[in-house]
Amino acid sequence: MSHQNADGNGPRRDDGGPAAPQVRPPSTAGDGPLDLGLLRTFLAVHRGRSLTTAARVLGISQPTVTAQVRTLEQQLGRQLFERLPRGVAPTGVADELAGRIAGPLDALAEVADRGREGLEAPPEPVHLAGPAEMLSVRALPVLAPLAARGIPLRITTGLAEELLEGLHGGRFDLVLSAVRPRGRTLAAVPLMDEEFVLVTTPGHAAGIGPLTCEDAGPLSEVPLVAYAEDLPILRRYWRHVFRTRLTARPAVVVPDLRGVLAAVVAGAGATVLPRYLCEAELASGALVELLTPEDPPINTGFLVARAGAPDRPPVEAVRERLLEAARSW
Repeated sequence: MSHQNADGNGPRRDDGGPAAPQVRPPSTAGDGPLDLGLLRTFLAVHRGRSLTTAARVLGISQPTVTAQVRTLEQQLGRQLFERLPRGVAPTGVADELAGRIAGPLDALAEVADRGREGLEAPPEPVHLAGPAEMLSVRALPVLAPLAARGIPLRITTGLAEELLEGLHGGRFDLVLSAVRPRGRTLAAVPLMDEEFVLVTTPGHAAGIGPLTCEDAGPLSEVPLVAYAEDLPILRRYWRHVFRTRLTARPAVVVPDLRGVLAAVVAGAGATVLPRYLCEAELASGALVELLTPEDPPINTGFLVARAGAPDRPPVEAVRERLLEAARSW
């Protein structure tokens, strides 16, 4: 609680110290300014998608986080989060607010940390997001040593569009994306090229017979294992290599390429996978490549960050580690 100074120069706390500065973002419902402490708590919840995670990052109790979020929602007159069985999901209002305040609050926190002589606050986690398969197989093995250096990581998996939207809103520091973002608010650097291969087990391959880029007919009776019901990766391969439209329905759908790989190795049928994901199975003979086109489908992966975001050494360490490792990917 704060009171006006006797000289009228501004608010002060009950203990005599200056009260926290206040800001008034656009489009708020209330007439009073918003406390920076509430915005800081809101941003921690938005980034962590969890009241518990935000409490741990901020060093306060979860009930306090809950109360502060409710206070901010009341002041704005808008709902900021939907409560889920596990964690919370931000509303569009929350994403818009996070996009406005993330940069200024991060910059303010950096300035404040510099003034804490003799005190070392625990580093804020680096929030990295991307496809589950690329993170698990490529990124996490090379980033593991950073944990020993005291750099905490928080990993989120999902689809490119929603992750890029979260990056724009300040939820993430870095995103691995198969989609190059548009506009100037996000900066993308090419990270790696994925080559897609058509694979199955030796047993299925023997029954298919010779296969050429001019005729996909021998594959018409082969069960297909796909990442999604509309077979996005398979359809792209058919269009690029066979120059035809794939109209088959998948026999098995697994929304994780590692699950697709496991199903095909177990004999469920054929599929198209990034080479890096199945190179061990190809080397061991558990899978065989059905076709080796001169021009295989290639997909470029990007490392994406917010343009103009404040420099944070832990984020830069993750970025440099990924770029260095990607040279051999």
